[in-house]
Amino acid sequence: MHAIPHPHVHEEHHEEAGFWSKYVFSTDHKIIGIQYGFTALCFLFFGFCLMLMMRWQIAHPGVPVPLVGPLLEALLGPMAAKGIVSNDLYNSFGAMHGTIMVFLAIVPLAFGAFGNYLVPLQIGAPDMAFPRVNMASYQFYVLGGVVMFFSFFIPGGAAQAGWTSYPPLAVAVPTMGQTFWLLGMVLLITSSLLGAVNFIATVIQLRAPGMTWMRLPFFVWAQFVTAFLLLLAFPPLEAAGVLQLMDKVAGTSFFLPTGLAVGGNLANISGGGSPLLWQHLFWFLAHPEVYVLILPAMGVVCEIIANNTRKPIWGYKSLVYAVLTLGFLSFIVWAHHMYLTGMGIRIATFFQTTTMIISIPSVIILTCMFISLWGGSIRFNTPMLFVMAFLPMFGIGGLTGLPLGFSYSDIHLHDTYYVIAHFHYIVAPGTIFALFAGIYFWFPKATGRMMSEFWGKVHFWGSLIFMNLIFQPMFAQGMAGMLRRMADGGANYSTAKNPDAIGGLSAHMMELHTYILWAAVGLALAQIPFIINFFWSISHGTPAGSDNPWHSTTLEWQTPTPPPHGNFAKAPQVYRGPYEYSVPGHATDFTPQNQPD
Repeated sequence: MHAIPHPHVHEEHHEEAGFWSKYVFSTDHKIIGIQYGFTALCFLFFGFCLMLMMRWQIAHPGVPVPLVGPLLEALLGPMAAKGIVSNDLYNSFGAMHGTIMVFLAIVPLAFGAFGNYLVPLQIGAPDMAFPRVNMASYQFYVLGGVVMFFSFFIPGGAAQAGWTSYPPLAVAVPTMGQTFWLLGMVLLITSSLLGAVNFIATVIQLRAPGMTWMRLPFFVWAQFVTAFLLLLAFPPLEAAGVLQLMDKVAGTSFFLPTGLAVGGNLANISGGGSPLLWQHLFWFLAHPEVYVLILPAMGVVCEIIANNTRKPIWGYKSLVYAVLTLGFLSFIVWAHHMYLTGMGIRIATFFQTTTMIISIPSVIILTCMFISLWGGSIRFNTPMLFVMAFLPMFGIGGLTGLPLGFSYSDIHLHDTYYVIAHFHYIVAPGTIFALFAGIYFWFPKATGRMMSEFWGKVHFWGSLIFMNLIFQPMFAQGMAGMLRRMADGGANYSTAKNPDAIGGLSAHMMELHTYILWAAVGLALAQIPFIINFFWSISHGTPAGSDNPWHSTTLEWQTPTPPPHGNFAKAPQVYRGPYEYSVPGHATDFTPQNQPD
């Protein structure tokens, strides 16, 4: 299928938009991308702060949080009496940390920010297919975030049933926080669905002349598959969220079984519902959601590898077919999160098999990336350093997931710190490192200025070291039997409190909590150079010097900097693939896609 050519030329005069229409209610995909990016980074910071307070409580149970303890008590009342993170507040922080990081920070940054800003530019489009829908998507996202944030300040506090919101616990918790969580999730899912439809329509319909499917940058392919994952996986969870909301406020029993006892008394409910139904609906979204987190990051990594090795990505078609396969398979592996629910051997075997199969396209993608480094003239700038770290960190996250895919080993590792370490290796030094790389890489296109290389490298090395110091010990803790979601970090199951217990957590395993806490503090300090570098460079950074400071081949670098309304002075014509670097006989080591033969 060929793209529809753009019939209009953007050389005519555009009336200058006012502040509100330009920056608040904008329909320009670039402004919306920046709005998503800034908001998501704020939520990323907030979620990180929740994690720091949780780690303090785990390492020092019952001890007031230093510096911010009095503020916590003033804001949150009895749940933070004397500045101490109570067990209920720990549960709220745990539930909201996971929710905020996944649904309000990383996905909006990877899909909403990078996708909105770059996909139309990379395919040669003047904007998204539905600009007002794009604006509505961001507004639903902000509204959902506001609902989630203000749930901390209502009586009883925010949601306490984990980021998975399993019933019947989620319905039985005596706080309105869970209701706010469900309302917020419905708004966030609506935002994602609007964005997904827009991305799919844009990539199919608005590609520039000559931009055939196999000339798309891999970043666009990754965003395209991600949009399909969101479009197909989110509706079941949105429906489930509405049903759980009815269980919470309208007395229904979609997920509440007959004979449910709460606090030693039979619950006054009609019964007949199934808690396992919620798990199926939740994980049918939440496992594709893992690939929603990682696929845009893989797209960023491929763009930066090709640019900084000065050679084409190895196995471009293999990458495309692998990411399409990954998208399909992600819908038939969800129940490996549910081996402990009494699942039969046959169905467990099916999900074990699909879980092992889905590792194959992931390995193909990672292998293509590694082979692309071979023989390259590698430029070790800040974006490339983050990308180089992404490769082994994602590898560790993927390999440690294999034991969780087998039911016989998952029985021992399920809900332990091992799972936390595995997932965070995928998302933290995996996805977040790739997103940092993308920020450093595309910053000059958005602002016309470069971020500081020196402070970028300080940020990188600090983040890499402390990320590993945080999550590596958790593998050992998990294999020792330390369970997650415990406000005291498992102290009640330690040999210190139970000297005669068989299998109790050793003093060494408990001491690791303190080391992890200070590693988390070190990681927080390592982000200070990034924050200062980011805001300082917007107005004081070294000028990029050209529209294409990285000497890149894709279309976003062939526009003025920053790109104007409509992106291109005239509709571009594409003549070649996205990664024509170091082509023999060419005058330069890069050949832009819109350069005629």
